[in-house]
Amino acid sequence: MPINITMPALSPTMEEGNLAKWLVKEGDKVKSGDVIAEIETDKATMEVEAVDEGTVAKIVVPAGTEGVKVNALIAVLAAEGEDVATAAKGGNGAAGAAPAAKPQETAQAAPAAAPAPAAAPAPQVAAPASPAAADGEGKRIFSSPLARRLAKEAGIDLSAIAGSGPHGRVVKKDVEAAASGAAKPTAAPAAAPAPATLAKGMSEDAVLKLFEPGSYELVPHDGMRKTIAKRLVESKQTIPHFYVSVDCELDALLALRAQLNAAAPEKDGKPVYKLSVNDMVIKALALALRDVPDANVSWTDQNMVKHKHADVGVAVSIPGGLITPIVRQAELKSLSAISNEMKDLGKRAKERKLKPEEYQGGTTAVSNMGMMGVKDFAAVVNPPHATILAVGAGEDRVVVKNKEMVIANVMTVTLSTDHRCVDGALGAELLAAFKRYIENPMGMLV
Repeated sequence: MPINITMPALSPTMEEGNLAKWLVKEGDKVKSGDVIAEIETDKATMEVEAVDEGTVAKIVVPAGTEGVKVNALIAVLAAEGEDVATAAKGGNGAAGAAPAAKPQETAQAAPAAAPAPAAAPAPQVAAPASPAAADGEGKRIFSSPLARRLAKEAGIDLSAIAGSGPHGRVVKKDVEAAASGAAKPTAAPAAAPAPATLAKGMSEDAVLKLFEPGSYELVPHDGMRKTIAKRLVESKQTIPHFYVSVDCELDALLALRAQLNAAAPEKDGKPVYKLSVNDMVIKALALALRDVPDANVSWTDQNMVKHKHADVGVAVSIPGGLITPIVRQAELKSLSAISNEMKDLGKRAKERKLKPEEYQGGTTAVSNMGMMGVKDFAAVVNPPHATILAVGAGEDRVVVKNKEMVIANVMTVTLSTDHRCVDGALGAELLAAFKRYIENPMGMLV
């Protein structure tokens, strides 16, 4: 029988993506592991591999199509020995998914896709996250593939099950409990605005009435800008921020950085590393979180998530927005390793070639606008983080030492903190630990 290839969920929060390119054409034979397409999410372009073997019977969604919903049918494979023409017809009839959007249509004319069926077929494309089913109202139901299969076999409605997995995901034990009659009823939703509507502001008509016709142009929001707007508004509406600032003297750090860079061995005529101040800031923050573990946390309504490592995200500006690649276990890595890893992550971030696991998660973040001449600022906490460090420019300032005025290179940093899990004294302790490493940088080498 025909094998349906559906739009994969390439991250837990993905709802739709753009089908950028097909790397196969109708009639081509594919085997498991072959790269068949490129999918654009809001922040990355990812390759999609085939899971099954067969012949491409029909490409349902053409290359260049935007806004393809997760679980929508995008292509049909004919199984080994199956007639290709028959498979193409059968795949269409068995799709049960939203029709594909027309490629490159204007944003105003983009139709909404129909919700995915409650019992979605097993995905035919390898992806890091399981796609979600949907209830009768089109609301996404996050569940594991095994849970969906067991629910379908038992005739159980997934929307009636309260998931016990991460982020409310329905897992095997939830379905088994429901089948035995022991499942708890689904809790009533909290009276809070849906994330999809959090980023709404003034209507376009209301804004345009304030300006003379012809004095502006309309530039449609892309997926990245929509995601940034939604997440930042959600953060400000749900996280009680407070801010702690401190001045750090950089003279010792700059001197050590110069010594380490001068001592870097060469390979092919180039130094194997070149440390930046930002590399040393990442290391100092990671070590501070190691020393103050109660601040290395994430908030959930049920538990405090205490992390065993400091995974430091670093804000990188890219065309149309920003992305935060993560240096994992930064407290364990050398300065040279952090430097080289950041160069690779930053380069691929600008090319939108990061994998979701390289920019999703993390336990804290650094946002550095010092290279732009910004003296100080406050950043917005990015869930699931509880902290983010905003780094300003290092500049010569007059400071008082031993009751005398001297010149020192000083950098102002501001820690934005989620007050639900990091109180004022704890935030101050974390920032004091960071300042110690910045002003006594040899401590980062031992």
